[in-house]
Parts: sequence; structure tokens; C-alpha cells
Amino acid sequence: MSAAPTQARVETSLEGDRLVAVLGGVWRITDPLPAWAAVIGDRRPRAVAVRLGELGRWDSSLVRYVHEIERWCRDAGAVCDVSALPATVRDLAALLAQARETRVPFDHSHNLLAVVGVAATGLGRQTRDFSDFIGQCTLSALGLLRRPGRFRWRDCFTEMQQCGAMALPIVSLISLLVGLIMAYQAAVQLRQFGADIFVADLVGLAVVREMGPMMAAVVLAGRTGAAFAAQIGNMKTGEEIDALETLGIAPVEFLVLPRLVALTVMMPLLALYANCLGVLGGMFVSASVLDIPPSAYWIETQTVIDLSDVSSGLLKSLVFGIIVATAGCLRGLQCERSAAGVGQAATSAVVTGILLIIAADAVFAVLFNVLGI
Repeated sequence: MSAAPTQARVETSLEGDRLVAVLGGVWRITDPLPAWAAVIGDRRPRAVAVRLGELGRWDSSLVRYVHEIERWCRDAGAVCDVSALPATVRDLAALLAQARETRVPFDHSHNLLAVVGVAATGLGRQTRDFSDFIGQCTLSALGLLRRPGRFRWRDCFTEMQQCGAMALPIVSLISLLVGLIMAYQAAVQLRQFGADIFVADLVGLAVVREMGPMMAAVVLAGRTGAAFAAQIGNMKTGEEIDALETLGIAPVEFLVLPRLVALTVMMPLLALYANCLGVLGGMFVSASVLDIPPSAYWIETQTVIDLSDVSSGLLKSLVFGIIVATAGCLRGLQCERSAAGVGQAATSAVVTGILLIIAADAVFAVLFNVLGI
């Protein structure tokens, strides 16, 4: 085989039923390399001896090529003799072969029923763990009602500040923008029929009954739920929860209940605040785009919103607060004992919280429709 002196080359010769392959030239992984399939052609020798000729600089491409020859020999049932190669090349080729043999390929043997069964089993396990955690929280809360002096009020007040007052900026921004967007979208349609004033009705009802509580809950699921999971998960990684259990202190009573009470109390207040900002966003759009005076907008909002609308939104926010706190604390307690586990727990807390919020809102929608609320 003729090639330039600086290129990687393979020269072959037959010695009886043995093929001698002499590797020479400069072997760089960025340069074109001779294909072993083209070199061997249709020949099927019983043994292949690999040797080095005028070899220049080489890198991992030479090791990979030797491994390719060994793999071809193994598949063809031929003997591969690499004893003439330097020990460095032989050792690296052996490591490469070992690494490829220990790699576990993806199992494509499962059919659709098996995949569905595994998913259903995992869902059942998650449901069981969630129900067990709810039961522990309920029993701990009942125990604290009998002995309220054991409740950690200082931790509860600290969490109230973190998930309540510290969340006001992001809740304000999101709620105001949601009100603005809804008013703009409603104005585009309603002004075609000369019903500009009904923008107040649409924005008021949508914000008070749905968007205010839900957006506040989603914001806190991403902010506070993830924080709960990261805090408790970090404590589990540092074996602080094991220390509490060794001292006879229940982690649910010590860590979960203060956070659960704090978020349950603050979520309705944040929902009311989100409602006010959403209505103000719609009022701003009506005054600037539709030329509706703020006083007329406010009067129209008062005529369409009654106590049942506000109460339904507050009830939703109360349940949403329980869901966010429960999801965050549960994922924190289920966290693996590693730094990656803490991140996975925080991510899982956000996903679980938002999923359960949407599911609970759908249940509320059906229930309120049945009750005529």
C-alpha cells in the first residue's frame, strides 16, 4: 500500500495462513486513517500479527485501530498477535476493550405492556409514599393540637417571612403582568362589539377565581417548594435528619409542620395580594387603551365580583399552599445522599407541586360547577 511518509499507513503481507499487518507513519485522530475493512478485503486469515514499522508520532487513533483489529479477529475467529507492539499500546488497547465490554446497552426488549406496567408500578409507589407522608403530617398535627407548646413557632414565623413577605416582589410582577395580558387580549375582542367596559368583568372574574390563586401557587412552587426540598435534602445529606431520629425527634414534627403551617397561612394572603395586582393591571390597560376611567372600571368590577368568587379563590389558595409545602418537604425527605440528589429533589418538588396544583384546580372547577358556585 503506497502512501505519503507522513500519513498513517498499514502494509500487509501473507506468511502462510497468517496475515502480518505493519503499522507506520504518523497517526493523528484528526487525519484520515486507513479502514481496516478495506485493508483486509476478502481475505480470511487464521491469524493476524500486528507490528510497528517506521512509526512517527501517534495518539489515541493508533490504540483505537489496534482495538479494531482485535475486534475483527474475535468476530472472525482468528488469532490476534499483538506481542510485538509496545507495552503502552497493548495496555491502552486492553483498557479500551474492557471499557466497551462493561458498557451496558439500552434494553430494547421491553414491549409496550412492560413499559406501562413499570410506569404504573412507579406511580403506585409514589402514591403510597405521598399518602403515607400525608398521614404522618396529620398525626403530627393532631399531636401538636394536644400539646401546642411543642410547636416551633420561631421557625414558623421565619418561614412565614421567607415564603410570604420575601415573595411579594415576584408575585407582584407576575400578577400585574397577568392582569395586563388578560386585559389586552380581552380588549382586542370586546372592542369590536363596543363592549369595552366588560373587560373589567372578564379580568376581575378570571383573576379572582382562577389566575390569582394559581399564579401565586405556581410562583411559590418554583420558589418556596424548591427551597423546602433543597433545605431538607441538604440536611438529609449531612445526616442531620438521622441525628434527629437518633435523639427521638420526629423529622415531620420538627421540620415539616412549621413549613406546612407557614405556607398554608401565607398562601391565601398572597392570593388576595395577587388578585389586587391583577385587577390593577386590567385597570391600567383599560385606562390607557380603552379610555375607561379607573372609577368606572372599579365600579364594574364590584358589580361582577361577589363574596362567593373571593371565597372560592381563597379556598383554592389554601389547598394550593398545602400542596406546595407537602410536595417540597416530601421530596426533601426522599432526597438521595449526594449533591446531585439535592438538585433532583428540588426539581422534583417543583414538578410535583405544579402538577398537583393543576390537578386540584381541575377538581375544583368540576366541583364548583356541580355546586353552582
